Amino acid sequence: MRHALLIPLLLASCAGASSSAVKVDTPAWSIPAMVADDAVSVEVLFPAGSISSAGPLEGGIGGVRHPEASGWIDFVATFPECGRWRTEVMFADGPDGEVTTWVEDRVGNKDGRSYNVTGPMVAYEAAPKPSRDGSPLDAGLHRMRLHHDGGAVTVTGVRFTMIRPQQLTPRSMTQSMDGEEWAVVWADEFNGEGLPDQTKWLHDVGNWGWGNFEPQYYTVGDTDNARQEGGNLIIEARPDDDGMAWTSARLTTRGKVSFLRGRIEMRAKVPAADGTWAAGWLLGDDYRDEISWPYCGEVDIMEAVGKEISDETGNGINHGSCHTRAYYFKQGNHITNVLPVDGMSTDFHVYACEWDEDEVRMYVDGVHYYTYDKKESAEAWPFDRPQNIILNLAMGGGMGGPITPGIGPQQVVVDYVRVLEKR
Repeated sequence: MRHALLIPLLLASCAGASSSAVKVDTPAWSIPAMVADDAVSVEVLFPAGSISSAGPLEGGIGGVRHPEASGWIDFVATFPECGRWRTEVMFADGPDGEVTTWVEDRVGNKDGRSYNVTGPMVAYEAAPKPSRDGSPLDAGLHRMRLHHDGGAVTVTGVRFTMIRPQQLTPRSMTQSMDGEEWAVVWADEFNGEGLPDQTKWLHDVGNWGWGNFEPQYYTVGDTDNARQEGGNLIIEARPDDDGMAWTSARLTTRGKVSFLRGRIEMRAKVPAADGTWAAGWLLGDDYRDEISWPYCGEVDIMEAVGKEISDETGNGINHGSCHTRAYYFKQGNHITNVLPVDGMSTDFHVYACEWDEDEVRMYVDGVHYYTYDKKESAEAWPFDRPQNIILNLAMGGGMGGPITPGIGPQQVVVDYVRVLEKR
C-alpha cells in the first residue's frame, strides 16, 4: 500500500481565449491522494476564491462556475509516481449542453510548447465525467491547465488514477559496429501462437491521443488487436470495438530490453486504407512524459500512411526520420526523407536502420535513402543513450489524416524484428 500524499493546489482561471489570467497565491489548504487497492488516485478539487481577468468566479469549495463558453482553469498537481494515468474531469450536475475539455501539462515550460495529455474529452448532461486513459505523467509537481469549450460549466475538479507505473528497462544491449559480418543478437520471429512473447514485449495502454490526436485505444493482452499467427505478428486496428471508435495495439520493448547502436530491422507489410498509420520505430528510454520528447530522441524506421498508398497497386512511400530537440517537426526543421516502395501493402519489405557512434542511416530492401549525422550538441545527438523498439498501428491523427468512413479492421503484418551487430 502506497502512502497518501499531500497535493498543494494553485488555481487561476481564464474567461475567454483572449483574456490573460490573474495569478493567485497558493491556497492555504491541500488535498490528500486517495489510496485504494494499491492504486493511487490524485484528486484535485477546485476551491473558492478563484480569479479570472473578468473578476471572481461564482462558486465555492466543490465547484467553480465558469460563466464563459470557452476558457481555462489552471491548477497544480503533484504525482507520487511516474506512470500512465486515467484523467477524469468532474462537473456538477452535468454541463450546459455539450462541452469539450482537454488537459494541458507542463504549462509555462521553457520550450513554449502545449502538451495535450488527454485529447478532446466530450461531456454532456448524461455523461458529466469524461475521461481518457494512459496520460503520461512523471513523478513530481505539474503545472496543468483544464481547457473547455462549448458552454458555461461548473467544474468540481480533475481526478487522476494510476493505471500502470512506468516500467523501467532492466537491460540495455550495446551492439558492436566494428567487423565484417552482421550477426543477430536479439530477435523475435513471431513463430508462436496467441499473444506476442510477453518476455520481449510490453503493451502500451490508452486513448489519450498519443500527442497526435489519434482516436484509437491501445489495448493490453487482447489477441483481437495483437497476436502471433502463421509465423507473423498481426497488429489489428478494429472499428467500433468495446465502446471505442477504434482499438489497436502498440508494442514496445520498454521494460524488457533497450538497445544502443547496431542494425535494427523489421520485415513487414502495411495497410493501404486512408487513415491508417503503421510504424516501426525507436524511442529513447529517457521518455517519462511529454516534456521528455524529443530530448530523448526518436528514430522512425518504418512509417507509412494509407493515404499515400495506392489501393490498386499497393505502391506507397516510406518515411525515414530522426527527431531530436535540435531538429524536430514541431519547430519545422526536422531532418527526414522518403522512399517510394512498390507493393508496400501487398508484399513484405525489410525496413532497417544502421546506427553507429556518428550516424543513423535508413534502408528499405537494402536501398540507403537517409542519413542523420548532426552531432554539434547533446540536443542534436541523443543517440548516445539506449532506445526501445515500438511497433504500432495508429488511426487518423496528424499524419494519418481522415479515416475512410465505414472501413473495417486494418492490419500491419510483421514477419520478424531483429537487432544485429558487426563481428
